[in-house]
Amino acid sequence: MQKIRPCLWFDGKAEEAAKFYGTIFQDSKIISSNPIVTFFTLAGQEFMGLNGGPKFPFTEAVSFMVYCETQAELDEKWDKLIAGGGRPVECGWLKDKYGLSWQIVPAQLERLLMSGDKASNERVMAAVMKMTKLDIATLEAAARG
Repeated sequence: MQKIRPCLWFDGKAEEAAKFYGTIFQDSKIISSNPIVTFFTLAGQEFMGLNGGPKFPFTEAVSFMVYCETQAELDEKWDKLIAGGGRPVECGWLKDKYGLSWQIVPAQLERLLMSGDKASNERVMAAVMKMTKLDIATLEAAARG
């Protein structure tokens, strides 16, 4: 058991969401489930889904960042997470059909934003701000100037 496990409050769809997310991320499974809670893993990370009702919907104040090695992986994760009623937001963010916010980003984004070259960092951030779904080639070109 990991020391910190995120608890996600769903409106009665915790197990459904865990199954949905499990189709997107490898090393994912439902550990146990009942009408109140579902314990599951996504990419090896443990979560608890609580069927708490409609009182507390998800907000953008919390999101999950998914690092993708290639543009193909980024595109795949993006498309699967917005399927069935999700929607793109901006700057690599999207909301899935349950209202949960995700950031689908290139694995190299942190390196591009933290290179130590202030002008390069600013160009990369400016490029991110113009995008909805992030494009690795465009971000790398921005870093090079």
